[in-house]
Amino acid sequence: MLPGVGVFGTGQTVRALVPLLQKEGFPVQAVWGHTQEEAESLASELDIPFSTNKTDDVLLHPEVHLVCILTPPPHTRQIAVKALGIGKNVISEQAATLTDACKMVTAARYYPQLMSIMGNSLRFLPAFVQMKRLLGEGYCGNLQVCEARVYGGSLLSQSYGWAWEELMGGGGLHTVGSCIIDLLSHLTGCRAVRVHGMLRTFVRQGGPAGGIRSVTADDYACFQLLMNGGMVCSVTLNFNLPGTDVHEIMLVGSSGRLVARGTELYGQRASMQEEELLLSDGGEAVGPSVRGLNGMVTQLRLSFQAQEDRRSWVRHPVSMAASFEDGLYVQTIVDAIKRSNRTGEWESVEVKIQDVDPNHNHRTLPN
Repeated sequence: MLPGVGVFGTGQTVRALVPLLQKEGFPVQAVWGHTQEEAESLASELDIPFSTNKTDDVLLHPEVHLVCILTPPPHTRQIAVKALGIGKNVISEQAATLTDACKMVTAARYYPQLMSIMGNSLRFLPAFVQMKRLLGEGYCGNLQVCEARVYGGSLLSQSYGWAWEELMGGGGLHTVGSCIIDLLSHLTGCRAVRVHGMLRTFVRQGGPAGGIRSVTADDYACFQLLMNGGMVCSVTLNFNLPGTDVHEIMLVGSSGRLVARGTELYGQRASMQEEELLLSDGGEAVGPSVRGLNGMVTQLRLSFQAQEDRRSWVRHPVSMAASFEDGLYVQTIVDAIKRSNRTGEWESVEVKIQDVDPNHNHRTLPN
């Protein structure tokens, strides 16, 4: 028995996720939109029986046991913490701020029997699943350098919204960079101890004539991470390149290298004359995030399907997913990169959990 799903959000990721959930047998019971019209339109398009613009209507829906949060970042924490507090399993996008990420971790620790995972689907992309396995088998030897490049068109919405505002979680660093930061930690088993970064906003105004608004969200980010163990990571994100779609992660070690380009994986050991194709995309023209989402939903089904109770799940199938603790680490890195951009200096990274009670009825929290 698979749990009924409630989805928060009406963006492109939701449009990709809902059909995948339905295909795997998850009954998608409810959708929340910022406006009732948005919610109704999406529900009609994707055959979802209930739609609303009130968060509690989804959270308290009797047939919803798994909540997927794909809202603008300022809404994420409130919905995630409330969902856990009333006994729902949660998959969430990145929160808007460090304080929000801390509150989500505290709630997840308070309800350890509930699923609380981040929605970074890149961890489930077959190219990265195989890359992680090959790294563990010593394909590259001792890791030395990682380079990541993501290029594409503008991330700005047509009309003014959260994506325009840095403080609301907009910008390439927060929306795309956070997934890359998480992925690098997942692949290598290392975490950043110091960071250095530069952020730029090249498109400073948007909107139709007569409704010009200023943009504070970055559309270019270049940052370096010094990992524990000495490995160096260099990441470049550029969203001023319409018509391009570059997504490349390269890991270089003492005896070889592995490169994921889009959804394909290539490798070259030191003894080889040229690189080998280790995993092809099978001719499917879908991007890394959507392909990863497919893998993630399959693992979700395996996690829930053998359970008698729709709310019960087993950890192993989704053990490669990012936890809320991983989300807090990522948010800490993002904040440190923003600090470095202001100071021009290398910034140290220290992940701290602020003591925030998710349920004000409780005075003490478990360790």
